[in-house]
Amino acid sequence: MQIHQIPLLRNPFMVMAFSGWNDAGAAASGALDHLLSAWSQTHCEVVPVLVADIEPEDFYDFQVNRPSTRLNEFHTRVIDWPSTEIYGLALPHFSRDLVIVKGVEPSMRWPTFTHELLDLADDLEVSMIVTFGSLLADVPHSRPISVNVTAASSLLAKRLGAELSTYEGPTGILGVIHEDCMQRGIDSISLWAPVPHYASNSPSPKSSLALIHALEDFLELSVPQSELAAAADVWEVEINDLAKEDTDVADYIKALEESKDAADIPGVSGEMIAQEFERYLRRRSHD
Repeated sequence: MQIHQIPLLRNPFMVMAFSGWNDAGAAASGALDHLLSAWSQTHCEVVPVLVADIEPEDFYDFQVNRPSTRLNEFHTRVIDWPSTEIYGLALPHFSRDLVIVKGVEPSMRWPTFTHELLDLADDLEVSMIVTFGSLLADVPHSRPISVNVTAASSLLAKRLGAELSTYEGPTGILGVIHEDCMQRGIDSISLWAPVPHYASNSPSPKSSLALIHALEDFLELSVPQSELAAAADVWEVEINDLAKEDTDVADYIKALEESKDAADIPGVSGEMIAQEFERYLRRRSHD
């Protein structure tokens, strides 16, 4: 890992996502990209600072994750290697700052990769780690996206107000990171957003927006999101137009909508309304 600088951050939370297996429809990485640039229009002093990057040759199979070539602003050809970058994001208008980890899921040496990443988290005095993930699911694109907030142990889930993860099966780098967090005594939660499997081409801005909303609710902060919200609206209209051209798809979506509506009726509670109202008040207070 190459350290560029260690910024002074206040009780930071680390938020991370990796493209690849844990990133259906690029929804998780899309949410992280939005988080990096969200305040650029409204708070010019909020600028991501590159803290470190992880040496790609140690962790990536370049035949699986190939580098890309491009021309830079000087019309010189350069190569961009798959890697993981860590940014510091100071948020003076909130009570804590963020550390953003953005990268491609590594191909090999996951334990070593995780140790290096969490060693840096210790150096930055990170108090909690939040991961973004997205997966294909039988959900309708026309309904609100429900995000699962899970923790790896029952004690942590109870303390943080999350659900206990009961998943068993193949895992990605996020699962390894959460296990190492437990061994180190670092609090961590996982936010997973479903992506409609019939509309899985990236980007998936509606699922990305749902992850941002879940992060807002969990951290009690307000994230500017006008561009992402507009992209989500356009995406939904485009899927509606595609469905009109295929009656089989339209019928399938209708069945999903009916199933979703029937399942959600018992859950329409005062708590859900209160969460939305609290989110609205947070945005008003930081405008």
